[in-house]
Amino acid sequence: MTEPKKEGAAPRPATTVLLLRPSQPGDAASPLEVFMVVRHHQIDSFSGALVFPGGKLEEADGAPSLRARCGGADKIDDAELKFRVAGVREAFEECGVLLARKRGQRALIGAADLKGIEERWRAKLAKDEASIVDMVEAEDLEIATELMTPYAHWITPTFVPKRFDTWFFLAEAPEDQIALHDGSESTDSVWIGPQEAIEEAKAGKRTLVHATTKNLELLAEGKTVAGAIAAAGARKIVTVQPWVEERDGKKFLHIPEGAGYRNLVREMPPSGGVPQTGR
Repeated sequence: MTEPKKEGAAPRPATTVLLLRPSQPGDAASPLEVFMVVRHHQIDSFSGALVFPGGKLEEADGAPSLRARCGGADKIDDAELKFRVAGVREAFEECGVLLARKRGQRALIGAADLKGIEERWRAKLAKDEASIVDMVEAEDLEIATELMTPYAHWITPTFVPKRFDTWFFLAEAPEDQIALHDGSESTDSVWIGPQEAIEEAKAGKRTLVHATTKNLELLAEGKTVAGAIAAAGARKIVTVQPWVEERDGKKFLHIPEGAGYRNLVREMPPSGGVPQTGR
């Protein structure tokens, strides 16, 4: 039988970024690594879990004035553009990686210019003392939204009290920018191979929520940065909202077919606990 559907809380729009790099600097053919952070134990959502950078959308992420400052915006609709902008903002806030360029230039911000921008804006953005609009206008930046490749779309199940409608994006981290955790939402950070993260979770060394595990499994199939981005670009994005079915006294968490994932069913713990689904 299928568990009766519940009218859960309305999911809040959110975005998640999978920042990628080659494991061997300068060697594009080397296995990919992804940047991940450990959620602070005082954060009530996914406390202590290893997650990808991301967070809730802010009103300024969808400001009409930003469209003229977004790379490739002519090919991106308003609904998607704000999620991409939010992803760039969250990557900067949580990791110190800024996917942007000086307006009129092709190259992304280099480490030398990034240092000053980070000192002036990163803490203000994280504390909601300034918006992404304030930063890009003051620094005369163009956001590199064209470098954000749509990867997945997950909606938290209705039985979870705190719900999110989350778009996932892939982006290659600029080689000369260093990702650093912010010490607030995250307590630790790591560049790690997707399969390595999965194996460490199986060994009890890491905590992964369900959506993170599934997206790491999918990411591992790409093998290299270019391979993962190409695969994401060719894949149809199918919305994933897990649901629960009960069989023979056991509960199973399901995700739909067609989204590119393997192993679509997961048995839930006998205690009744729910595998968390988020970023």
